[in-house]
Amino acid sequence: MNAKLRIAGILAAVAVVILATCTFVVRENERAIKLVLGEISRSDYQPGLHFKLPFVNTIHIFDSRLLTLDVQPERVLTSEKKNVIVDAFMKWRIGDVEAYYTKTGGNENRANSLLSQVVRKATLDAFGQKTVQEVLSVERNDVMGTVRDAANVRANELGIAVMDVRVKKVEFPDDVSDSVFSRMIKERATVAKQFRSAGQERAKIIRADADRQREEILASAYSESEVIRGEGDAQAASIYAEAFGQDAEFYSFTRSLDAYRQSFSGQGNVMVLEPDSHFFRYFDAQPRDR
Repeated sequence: MNAKLRIAGILAAVAVVILATCTFVVRENERAIKLVLGEISRSDYQPGLHFKLPFVNTIHIFDSRLLTLDVQPERVLTSEKKNVIVDAFMKWRIGDVEAYYTKTGGNENRANSLLSQVVRKATLDAFGQKTVQEVLSVERNDVMGTVRDAANVRANELGIAVMDVRVKKVEFPDDVSDSVFSRMIKERATVAKQFRSAGQERAKIIRADADRQREEILASAYSESEVIRGEGDAQAASIYAEAFGQDAEFYSFTRSLDAYRQSFSGQGNVMVLEPDSHFFRYFDAQPRDR
């Protein structure tokens, strides 16, 4: 009985080994190819359990998920003959598993190396047709779309589909950054000087216009004041004449009093006049005839 159990156990173990060597599993995120004596015989496996011939068939399974390649920063020359350093990354996946195995041997590191060369060539071509301003502006997305399309053409030969290429940053090399910044400072200083000159010129125009308006206002005010003064003098003369006509003697007397008050208002005033001068006619007991 024990011998039969041992034999059954041995047969079960042999069956498991045979089953393990005759089957393989392809998951949802994998692609597989089958080789017969080193030649590809099948590559259209769906996810699930599949069979193979031991020692005859060789199965290679690859990751079919979206993979990321961090591209080495590359110095590129723009259409203005200016160097910029482009730091980018790309997303890729296996498109044609047979071509991928044939071109790269199924080695992901080799695939990344070949893709780096493809992206480098596409980047140099695309950036060489753009200016620095275009590279640094929103047009950069269009540039990277061009890089992706160009890289995809060559990557398809490797059995790889390039899904996207993106730029992490674009910067100037250290050896040209200082000169670029100096030129930018000079350009901004020139623009500031132009604005300052325009402002000074405008200020002169505003001041000249203000001075002109001031002179016009003063001249108008002076003219109006002279008219008012003339009208006042005319009214005063009319009032004086009317008062003189009502009582000429009293009017003459009050005017003489005003003259005395103004003449003797200060201390030590001295006047040299004849005693019988017309100025002193109201000092007599009887006024003289004028």
